[in-house]
Amino acid sequence: MLKILLPTAMITPMTTFTSDKTIWLSPTTYTTAMMIIPLLTLNPTDSLTNPNSQALGSDRYSSPLMMLSCWLFPLMLMASQNSMSTTPTPQTQTLISILAMLQLALLMAFMALDLMLFYIMFEATLIPTLVTISRWGAQPKRLNAGTYFLFYTITSSIPLMIGILTIHNLSGTTSLPILQLTPMTNHPSWTNTLFWFSTLLAFLVKIPIYGLHLWLPKAHVEAPIAGSMVLAAVLLKLGGYGMLRVTNLLTAQINTTYLPLLTLALWGALTTALICLRQTDLKSMIAYSSISHMALVTATVLIRDPMTPTGSMILMVAHGLTSSMLFCLANFSYERTHTRTLIAMQGTQLTSPTLTAWWFLACSMNMALPPTVNLTGELTLITSLFSWSDITVLLTGLSAFMTAVYTLHMFSATQQGTLPHNAILLYPTKTREHLLMLLHLLPSAGLSTNPKLTSTQ
Repeated sequence: MLKILLPTAMITPMTTFTSDKTIWLSPTTYTTAMMIIPLLTLNPTDSLTNPNSQALGSDRYSSPLMMLSCWLFPLMLMASQNSMSTTPTPQTQTLISILAMLQLALLMAFMALDLMLFYIMFEATLIPTLVTISRWGAQPKRLNAGTYFLFYTITSSIPLMIGILTIHNLSGTTSLPILQLTPMTNHPSWTNTLFWFSTLLAFLVKIPIYGLHLWLPKAHVEAPIAGSMVLAAVLLKLGGYGMLRVTNLLTAQINTTYLPLLTLALWGALTTALICLRQTDLKSMIAYSSISHMALVTATVLIRDPMTPTGSMILMVAHGLTSSMLFCLANFSYERTHTRTLIAMQGTQLTSPTLTAWWFLACSMNMALPPTVNLTGELTLITSLFSWSDITVLLTGLSAFMTAVYTLHMFSATQQGTLPHNAILLYPTKTREHLLMLLHLLPSAGLSTNPKLTSTQ
């Protein structure tokens, strides 16, 4: 694990001593070389079967998400170069250092083999994300968005800490390998139900489930491009990862306990897809689409189907790449038109047809068209829900249909139509932008040919 953590920790001192001319080139080159390490050292088929494991490790749940995090970190730096080109060098160094701290906290959260260490790292991601949103956000409401993010996270994390302490009192340990070998006994009572819900609450807010999602659109809209990419691609997956971890340790609840949450998740997937249709802000639409996709993961984790871990991991990795690609494309359009309003961004294909081609590929991935890996993940989860209850196919089918509708609306509104008068001097796409899109597309194409790379079986 030190092979991954030490190079990540060295990003901050390296950035501090980097000259002004290479302030973006050196960290980007370094992190690009560093992202090869997890691809060579991590094994997605590992399992936590050794109770003598140390505090940090990797297994079939954490390895794919760690690879995703390391892959996207240099892409965040590449996407930020144009928007931060006029920023003074000390502020640029500070931003890169904060992103490196966030990356380190995320990797340690995924590596943690102890619940209390996982909780500490889970909370440690709050501060770098908050600073990124509130300091480098482009809009005046960035402090309000940071406040929403702060209080939603803190309020939901206190019950999680109490739940972890309860697990320690009942089992005598918080080590994940040992807890998996000694499952907790079931005591049907209101206290057990309260303990079950309080332990899952922090992850339901982080993923987030409909009703606890108000912080997400605000944070996405106000955050800089690097903040939006890491929020959608990795931080939301921290909630799904936590649910996969914790539900294996908690006792199975009767239908009256988890059925309301499952119903809320499925209904939220359809509702947020409908909300996307009435959004006028492009980043807000992409943010709400993330809630719709992650609701499917929440619902399947609650039913504990044997195919849930595999389908959830495939969909989380696929959505991480897709949402990051969509936010990059939204940032490209914003840099050209200086607006995120859909009606003012139309007609882009007249001036940048190659950018429209990237938009088409990203929208195809978001709609889960074949042969994308998104289709594999969604079909696996929908099949799991259908085998649990036939009526779920109605909500999941409507949600998938509305996803196709709002994605086509997003593509049509931004690419087709008449070019606005204020967007005549649009510059063509650059090599950096093509490379950024290609690095999003390549892993998705590789996973579509071999989804076993993210399988947990």
